[in-house]
Amino acid sequence: MSTEPAGGRPSDGPDDDLTVVRVDQFFPHPPAKVWRALTEPELLVQWQMHGSEDFRLEIGHRYRLTSVPRPNTDFSGVVDVEVLAYDVERMLSVRWADADPANPADWTITWKLEQEGRGTRLFLVHEGFDPDDPAQLMARTIMGGGWRTHVMRALGQALERV
Repeated sequence: MSTEPAGGRPSDGPDDDLTVVRVDQFFPHPPAKVWRALTEPELLVQWQMHGSEDFRLEIGHRYRLTSVPRPNTDFSGVVDVEVLAYDVERMLSVRWADADPANPADWTITWKLEQEGRGTRLFLVHEGFDPDDPAQLMARTIMGGGWRTHVMRALGQALERV
């Protein structure tokens, strides 16, 4: 178990796997509440990209997220999402692929929830980065920082409002 400060950087060693971003974040809310924030569209819109209102907890469901394009990472600003797997209040896995077929971004995002005392330890694994592609490495750096700061902070704020 990690004991990192708020911000989500694991304290168990360097982040040297260039194919993945890992975030470990504690929230002082029970797993059921965190699960709702990860899977209920009316809560997702409070902390995720535009389009999250179209999420459905159904394997194979597809929807589209939109954000700001980032040419330095070859990101078009549009992500096609597919729900791959879930285990209620324990795990959610989705596929993210850039909607532009010229962009090789094709990632798996997996959220795992573990009860810790009265709260929840939330693990995020974002995998599939190509370490031989400079744009993918830039995307990993930007997204890793974004997951650890902006997204976890926004998720925490959404949880406070639930």
